[in-house]
Amino acid sequence: MNTQITWYGHSALGIETSGYHLLVDPYIHDNPAANIALEKLRADYILVSHGHGDHIGDTLAIAKRTGALVITVNEIAVWLRNKGIKTHGQHLGGGFKHPFGYLKLTLALHGSGLPDGSYGGNPAGFLLTTLEGKKIYMAGDTGLFGDMRLIGEEGVDLALLPIGDNYTMGPDDALRAVRLLQPRHVIPIHYNTWGLIAQDPQAWAQRVQAETQAQAHVLQPGESFQLS
Repeated sequence: MNTQITWYGHSALGIETSGYHLLVDPYIHDNPAANIALEKLRADYILVSHGHGDHIGDTLAIAKRTGALVITVNEIAVWLRNKGIKTHGQHLGGGFKHPFGYLKLTLALHGSGLPDGSYGGNPAGFLLTTLEGKKIYMAGDTGLFGDMRLIGEEGVDLALLPIGDNYTMGPDDALRAVRLLQPRHVIPIHYNTWGLIAQDPQAWAQRVQAETQAQAHVLQPGESFQLS
């Protein structure tokens, strides 16, 4: 069974795997790159990497409408639970076997204040092992760090990496991340939402193809990639 990953612009993702619908960092309503209405999004689970408004995004509205379980670092889980949302808190390095697969939280070099100024704990990335055994690494907002090599030792099938620079890795460091991770496939995210993080994803993809063994896939908002 294939796993389908849809990019909604910025870092917002949809994942369909083994009959489950996951949303990751669902920043949609105020996302100038998104081209889908909130009410059309399906969600059994929502993954939130950190508390910044462009990542926690529309989590509250979607979770209230769908009843989705939100999986995130424990500080954000408590904050959302206090607002009536079902949550499952984890922390960096910790994994849990959810119905859709095994999800481990990974290091991310960033910040994590919540929209109301509350403390959002440590930012995270996600390493998902699907029920079919495919490994998907969603780096979240992060700078380059050497322990990406350890994540790569897991045998990454697909990596989703920020390339926008300024707030996260830029194209050069994201290319170095590909070398450390050695994924089969890679998709760039977190770019071109605003002028401050404008990048040429096609140029980056060409460098990935020429300088690594990974296959790079540039998606337009709303487009999907089938991982088989």
